[in-house]
Amino acid sequence: MIKTKKIAIIGCGNLGTSIANGLLSLESFDPKNLILTKRNTNSLSSFKEKGVQVITDNLYAAKEADIILLGVKPYNVSTILHEIKPSLDAKNQVIISLATGITLEEMYQEIDLEMVAFRAMPNIAADIQESVTCICHTKANEIQIELVKELFDSVGFTISIDESLMEAATVLGACGIAYVLRFIRAMIQGGIQIGFDAVTASRIVNQTVKGAAELMIQKNLHPEAAIDKVTTPKGCTIVGLNEMEHQGFSSAMVRGVIASYEKIEK
Repeated sequence: MIKTKKIAIIGCGNLGTSIANGLLSLESFDPKNLILTKRNTNSLSSFKEKGVQVITDNLYAAKEADIILLGVKPYNVSTILHEIKPSLDAKNQVIISLATGITLEEMYQEIDLEMVAFRAMPNIAADIQESVTCICHTKANEIQIELVKELFDSVGFTISIDESLMEAATVLGACGIAYVLRFIRAMIQGGIQIGFDAVTASRIVNQTVKGAAELMIQKNLHPEAAIDKVTTPKGCTIVGLNEMEHQGFSSAMVRGVIASYEKIEK
């Protein structure tokens, strides 16, 4: 169903670009059904070459779309909603905000109360159809919920949550990408120090991280259960793990997650 819908991404920055790439990777998705807007469209020229509509007119984009995604910064959501309100059709459209910290109640202060609005928090892995997207709503019917799930399932998989958890979802799912990448970078640096060149270290670490994630997913394991399979008595793994813990590895991760969450809450 999503392949036949017109989708507008208003304010197409890094996250919007990732979603656009994911959609264009779908078989039989017509690039003409995708509209991207940005004040400066130069960075979106590659999409235009693929047949995507790339424009600066938010009002036109909103009018033409069945599904409207707001990819703008949180402080711009109210302004954009006010701008596109004349184009919105409460009976035939769904609007989805990707902005951190902007509640559905705040959105409804700018749009028709009969409009179906969602909040969604995907991550940049949508670019390769591997995002996790948390969504919430208050007024959607089953058909609309399935439509939004299908949209985000096309770029990964989707979890419906209570709106009170959306900020926490942002930290784990969106900020979490950066946490994992920083961990990967550190492992690569360690690999270089013990003798590998950067390219080889990257290949080993990237596949190791991918394998660890797939192991958790496919075997439905708790991390400690898998760790136990690797740590032998007096072995090199447990020595390394203990040293990391002595240096505050786990507590630093937890503190980082909490710090990001507290920043959103403020």
